[in-house]
Amino acid sequence: MIISRTPLRVSLFGGGSDLPAYYRQFGGAVLSAAIDKSVYVTVSRKFDDAVRVSYSRTEEVASAADVEHPLVREALALLGIEGGVEITSVADIPARGTGLGSSSAFTVGLLNALHAYQGRHAPAARLAEEGCHIEIDRCGEPIGKQDQYAAAFGGFNFIRFHPDETVEVTKVVAQPGLVAELQRRLLFFYTGVTRSASALLGEQSANVAAPGAAARATGELVCLAKSAFDAIGAGDIALLGPMLDDAWQLKRGLAAGVSNSVVDGAYDAARAAGAEGGKLLGAGGGGFLMFLAPPERHDAIRAALGTLRETPFRFAPRGSSIIFVHE
Repeated sequence: MIISRTPLRVSLFGGGSDLPAYYRQFGGAVLSAAIDKSVYVTVSRKFDDAVRVSYSRTEEVASAADVEHPLVREALALLGIEGGVEITSVADIPARGTGLGSSSAFTVGLLNALHAYQGRHAPAARLAEEGCHIEIDRCGEPIGKQDQYAAAFGGFNFIRFHPDETVEVTKVVAQPGLVAELQRRLLFFYTGVTRSASALLGEQSANVAAPGAAARATGELVCLAKSAFDAIGAGDIALLGPMLDDAWQLKRGLAAGVSNSVVDGAYDAARAAGAEGGKLLGAGGGGFLMFLAPPERHDAIRAALGTLRETPFRFAPRGSSIIFVHE
């Protein structure tokens, strides 16, 4: 039996520039952090040659090719596992539609566990590349690359996506205590709304593929990601709040449905209560709202958002890891 633990992530700046339709033309960049909420995947040998997969439902099939869950089926095919295996998964946060990269964390964690099940270590770069290949190429999901790299590498990173498909992961290096102070200023609230990112990202990909307002806005988001990375390196996190607000206003225009009346109302209430800036995590439409504010304004923001559930997150230094092996 093998158990992997893989972190979810929060994307601070640059989301959308990791879509192939954009970075293959212009190059993209994001600033993101893995968090202390995870997806756990268990892989164990099955008594017979069949396959059992347990997630929000349970599948029992004769062979890997018969598995309906596309990510599981394609991961098993990629690694040449035809049967005799049982796979289960659980998560600290609802598994879909929360904007925390759960599908990619599951894919990366599954790959990590399957590699370990076959008796080998898979480095972070391989897990991220294979995760992208499964989700984007084999399953045809209209998503970007940032979630797989955040899940595989962990930590707080500035990630560049180059037109030639190479990806460059740079750890954020800051003055002692600065990242802890940044975390102390962040607030996270669950909107209670979940949604599939595929439709939004499909529309966004189409919008950024051609010259126009969406492509220009995405270029500005890339510049903000780089500026935020530089500001943290220079020890000036006071700039990040207004930059987050600028980024959110740009993101709202990338596709219809990125925001809605619930999100807009909560965002405006938090800003009026003292938030310097914020954003909806993920593709949009629901999930978690993140705000940056001085700690002395946090109680006022909590009161203003009293109907939403606050869920504290901390940055997680490690990416996907094998936490249990029983031979």
